[in-house]
Amino acid sequence: MSATDAAETRDLVPFRDALRVWFLVSLETFGGPAGQIAVMHRILVEEKRWIGHRRFQHAMNFCVMLPGPEAQQLAIYIGWLLNGKRGGLVAGTLFVLPGVVALLALSAIFVAYGDAPVVAALFTGIAAATLIIVGQAIVKVGRRCLVHPALVVLAVAGFAALALFAVPFPVVILIAALTGWLLTRYVPGVAKKIDGSGDAPDRIQPVIADNALNAGKPSAVSAGKILAVGLTLWILPIIAVVLFTGIGSVFTQQGVFFSTMALVTFGGAYAVLAYVAQQAVEVFHWLTPGEMARGLGLAETTPGPLIMVVQFVGFVGAYRNPGDLDPWVAAIIGALLTTWVTFVPCFIFIFLGAPHIERLRGNRQLSGALTGITAAVVGVIANLAVFFAFNMLFSETFRLDSGPLQLQLPVLSSVSILPLAVAVVAGVLMLKLRWTALRTIGVCALLGLAAGLLELATA
Repeated sequence: MSATDAAETRDLVPFRDALRVWFLVSLETFGGPAGQIAVMHRILVEEKRWIGHRRFQHAMNFCVMLPGPEAQQLAIYIGWLLNGKRGGLVAGTLFVLPGVVALLALSAIFVAYGDAPVVAALFTGIAAATLIIVGQAIVKVGRRCLVHPALVVLAVAGFAALALFAVPFPVVILIAALTGWLLTRYVPGVAKKIDGSGDAPDRIQPVIADNALNAGKPSAVSAGKILAVGLTLWILPIIAVVLFTGIGSVFTQQGVFFSTMALVTFGGAYAVLAYVAQQAVEVFHWLTPGEMARGLGLAETTPGPLIMVVQFVGFVGAYRNPGDLDPWVAAIIGALLTTWVTFVPCFIFIFLGAPHIERLRGNRQLSGALTGITAAVVGVIANLAVFFAFNMLFSETFRLDSGPLQLQLPVLSSVSILPLAVAVVAGVLMLKLRWTALRTIGVCALLGLAAGLLELATA
């Protein structure tokens, strides 16, 4: 056993206690990545005192820089710090398991009864609430990330690149990382903010101190094992669907697309959603923009990562393109395959990268690139909010293409009254009365249901 493997087998907290705590965390992770990270911070930093705030922040910054859902990757990272690889496996798996089960059931209800006016109205209420949730996420992320005017400009540029000029998302992220690195080198004010100069030290004595090194030296042998096992588990299901359903089947399309997504969608869950929505709706035509918004609303009502909406996409897309299979069987296969290829890479990224990142805490160049990415993500979230708002609040949109300008605009006369009214109510509940996302979604679902029943009664 290498020194790295030996270091990772030490339990800093009893494994049974960690298992229980991660299960409790998994049941509270509603409201998207901002809410999920807040839950982990409250339980792991403030209540259990298992990890210090700055150490938590360092891990989170690395996870934001990775492709895929940052909240789940943060759970894997902290689980690895506390209990080695088995801790990371347990933390990451429990983080998504309740959401997988819940969203599978909700997807089936949507497919079976989504066309019924009452059910459609209920889902409309849920989807309208998500517009405010995403808008609130812009404010929360912006306050945390845009700590310098140059970063505000970078966020606006990221939004414009995606919303106005259809610049490929990976290009936006790469330019943002380079810009952040340059700002750190040549704009002292940005560097000072990144370094956290003047921050007060933690007042607690956590199990994992902020300055402690709780990882063995990165090992090529250990990295080789992780790659061999991880890539095998990741790719085998894709090979299986190619062999049994053919290269042109919806399962092969979904396996390849969501595997690619897991590698290129930097910037967190909201950034991933912008990419998935565009491809699933406009390229593969697995579902409509309105259905994508409803799927996002369903994902908001379940625990686990917000990117679990990909399971809904896989379910609906496979149900409508089952090939020779029964549509329900195809839907379940599509949902589980999509979930597998989306989340397995997260474990590989953390187990490979965390030992190195632990030794790069305080590296200004890495922090600068990360700062650029997180600033651009604010613009990405704003672009997602505009995309969903146009397609949820208006029944018709059109594209304006003029030279490099590629802009989607709504037909103002096609405004939909029900989602607009529900979105206004959600805005009052969340932004003025400070209601939680889950509570707001519940009220908006009831409003949608009431509107559907009223329409049915007066028909």
